[in-house]
This record gives sequence, C-alpha cells and structure tokens, in this order.
Amino acid sequence: MTILPPDLDPELIERLVGTRGGALTQKMGIEFLELSAERSVATMPVEGNTQVIGLLHGGAHVVLGESLGSISSAIHAGPGRYAVGIEINATHSRSITEGLVTGICTALVLGRTLCTHEIVMTDEKGRRLSTVRMTNMLRDR
Repeated sequence: MTILPPDLDPELIERLVGTRGGALTQKMGIEFLELSAERSVATMPVEGNTQVIGLLHGGAHVVLGESLGSISSAIHAGPGRYAVGIEINATHSRSITEGLVTGICTALVLGRTLCTHEIVMTDEKGRRLSTVRMTNMLRDR
C-alpha cells in the first residue's frame, strides 16, 4: 500500500491508481511506497531491467528517478495544475547485477513554477548506485 498525503488532489489519486504509475512504470516493476511533494520512495527490481552484459541499465535508473520526480512535482502542483519535466541528469556511481533498487526522492526546490528534486538510488545494503536530479515546470491546465 502506497502512503499518500491526506490532502492529495482526488484527480491525481485517480490517475495514479488507475494507471498504476503508467505503462512504463509497470513494465519496469516499479512499486511506489510513499509519495509526497517533499519525499517519495519507490523500489525497482534489477531483473528484467538489465543491459547486454547483465548490469542494471543506466536508463532504468533514470526511469525510476523521473517517475519519482514527476509524481512528487505533480503532487506539489496541486489541483488544476500539472508538471512537465524540463531537465534531468544522472550520475552513476556503482553498478548492480541483482536485487532490488530503492529510489528516495527529496525536494530541493518547491516553487510556484518550478520544482527540483534529487533522487538517490541505493542497493539493498544502502550503497549509492546513482543520483538523478530533475526539474519540472508547473503549468495550469
């Protein structure tokens, strides 16, 4: 069960629950544990998300990071608004070939028009695998 903020926009809840985070999130096996504007947490299996030599694909780190950063920004945006990504970057620090990756998304800036989040991916021993930074622009519908 995902922990959600009590005042979350019902329309956003419906979209998140109805799509289970979207088709790509489902294909990657991403599970959301906690979602809020300030801090969000999700896990993703290595299995099924590797590149040709058996390492977790760098793009998989970015998918997990962008999923968390986008949802956190959408939560901050509030009713009648939405978030669109305008910048993302990733630094890969350590490789992994099996197990579960945890992404912890922390807000750096929660503004009226821009949100920036840092998402740190770790292995099951708590070792940093990668760091993703994402900026979203907040728009009115």
